[in-house]
Amino acid sequence: MTCIVQKYGGSSVADVDRLRRIAERIGAVKKQAIDVAVVVSAMGQTTDKLLAMARELSPKPPRREMDMLLSTGERVTMALLCMALNAQGIDAVSLTGSQAGIITNHRHNDAQVIEVRPFRVQDEMARGRVVIIGGFQGVSYRRDITTLGRGGSDTSAVALAAALDADRCEIYSDVDGVYSADPAVVAEARHLPEIGYPVMQEMSTAGAKVLNASAVQFAKQKQIAIYARSSFDTGRETVVRRLSPGDINGVQAVVQEAHIERVRIGGPDVRARFGRALRFLESEQVPVKEIGLIQDDGGATPAMASFVVSAGQVYGWGSIRAALSRELDGQVCFDDGLAAVSLIGEGLNRDNRTLLETLALLARRGIAVAGVTTTSFRISLLVPRERVDESVQQAHSFWVAGDSMG
Repeated sequence: MTCIVQKYGGSSVADVDRLRRIAERIGAVKKQAIDVAVVVSAMGQTTDKLLAMARELSPKPPRREMDMLLSTGERVTMALLCMALNAQGIDAVSLTGSQAGIITNHRHNDAQVIEVRPFRVQDEMARGRVVIIGGFQGVSYRRDITTLGRGGSDTSAVALAAALDADRCEIYSDVDGVYSADPAVVAEARHLPEIGYPVMQEMSTAGAKVLNASAVQFAKQKQIAIYARSSFDTGRETVVRRLSPGDINGVQAVVQEAHIERVRIGGPDVRARFGRALRFLESEQVPVKEIGLIQDDGGATPAMASFVVSAGQVYGWGSIRAALSRELDGQVCFDDGLAAVSLIGEGLNRDNRTLLETLALLARRGIAVAGVTTTSFRISLLVPRERVDESVQQAHSFWVAGDSMG
């Protein structure tokens, strides 16, 4: 029998009426003799409200208790959706991430899926039931509830699809797929009907919110096609799958991350203090990226070390930053007020043309670039936060819309 995994999030699960409409859609699929497993996010602004309540009580709540708190949002959705399905005569059962067999490491608030043991899900599907699973959550090998970070319901869905050997994974949200930029920032952003795994993963890592980066990585490893669709039936979708090299070249998207901080460490003993900084941030479960070391003339000791933190995605970053400064005896600089603009596509770094022309484009607008990093599929530039939207608009117009006048 055909098996599909669906995921519903965003405003598509915002209220009871929308849950009822989702139940009708799921019921229509089930009546085609298709096995269906459904992963759901929390309703509306539930997660943000829970975070706000926690911060009223503590500026830095314990991570384990945050996972216990935040995992309740998805449980509400899955139970209500099951009730809606049963009211329509569709036999359904809800399962938490742990009941569904989603096993993670012990990293609270940002856990990684280690494996999925979907035996309970398979048993329920064999009984003819639709299985509704709370996304964004799992259980660690220590039997603690864990959460997978923002957008983690995508990862739950793709990991489950891989474990069930599903025919496809459908991700339903507020938007009808992936665009070449955030339509709220770039009015002429283009809908992308298909996109390769590496480009989509770079977009997600660089700030695009349609799909979770860990989910895309999971899909790439297991060669699972992801269908990103709107819950509101626009008729369009983006398929994320394996594409042959060279199928699509050049800049495909311009993505932004609006709240970046660069951490710089210099002076004597920089290597030792750099190590202390990384160990401290690891203990606080703060991921870093774009790590750089600059050697002095002798080459024996780094003269400066730096890295970037996605500060907008770190709970309690202000207090963590203050603690890091104390850990390093104040010998650290934080460059705040920055944002990242990333050009994503294939073949961008085969030569320096894309980077040089983008630097010239921003310079003509008087936009200072504070740093540049590249990967095989991405060029990222640090710009002043107050000019990030303008930077995205200019880069998209030049590279994607084809306005060579900039």
